[in-house]
Amino acid sequence: MLLMMSILMIFFLITNILMMISMVISKKSNLDREKSSPFECGFDPKSSARIPFSLHFFLITVIFLIFDVEIALIFPMIMTYKLTNFYMWTKISIFFFIILLLGVYHEWNMKMLEWTK
Repeated sequence: MLLMMSILMIFFLITNILMMISMVISKKSNLDREKSSPFECGFDPKSSARIPFSLHFFLITVIFLIFDVEIALIFPMIMTYKLTNFYMWTKISIFFFIILLLGVYHEWNMKMLEWTK
């Protein structure tokens, strides 16, 4: 028990010493403040956050997230191919891809995939 406590204390000291050394030799300065400020979607981080932005940009982001989640659902389907009945797996995957294609067709019809100002 005493050996375990001494080993833990040594680990604690080593990690704290390494953290102190990294803080001392880090190269952060006030000149890097602009570089380290957050920059998202072309907005100036120092201005008001309540300015209007393009709704089309938001909708494209939502479309991307939806299709990203659907791709995350396709990967397990591929892995279960050998574990399930071939005909049932084919029916489910065809149904899934038809839903995907109908979604893309609907977005194309609504002109959501065209980037206009």
